[in-house]
Amino acid sequence: MTMTETFETGTTPVSEQANLKQHLNAPGQQTLRGSVEQALRNYFAHLEGAPATDVYNMVLAEVEAPLLETVMNYVKGNQTKASELLGLNRGTLRKKLKQYDLL
Repeated sequence: MTMTETFETGTTPVSEQANLKQHLNAPGQQTLRGSVEQALRNYFAHLEGAPATDVYNMVLAEVEAPLLETVMNYVKGNQTKASELLGLNRGTLRKKLKQYDLL
């Protein structure tokens, strides 16, 4: 699937990039970015002097695992479609699916 093609989300055709932010910013709801920022502020606020390490990988795992699981459900397990939708090499996708026990 190319960036200019569209796919179905419910009953509304959605351009992959043009409307992605619109669907991440539902009215009256916090954005994905805002949710990540708030979660990190809460995490840092509750460290109580403990050192913070490996924050990047922690956040990446928290976002990447549900992203992969949701995409795989959307494409009904078709790894080729999922890799195209995500813009990943199929081998990279398989590695990540194994990493999160999704394969």
